[in-house]
Amino acid sequence: MATTIQVSDDIRKQLEKMKLYERESLNEVIERMIEDNMELSEKTKQEIEERSKSGKTISHEEVKRRFGL
Repeated sequence: MATTIQVSDDIRKQLEKMKLYERESLNEVIERMIEDNMELSEKTKQEIEERSKSGKTISHEEVKRRFGL
């Protein structure tokens, strides 16, 4: 069942800018945002934060060096 929601013009413009392709619907944009948000569980977020604080991370430059980029 579809429903209508109200969003401000500013939000609509931001959603339009987030389209991956011209004919992508705003519904699809919102679905992607929800999926992206749900991909990282709370446990994963905590592990990332713990590793970051403990120094168990490597820099973007180091990743590029290791992969020869």
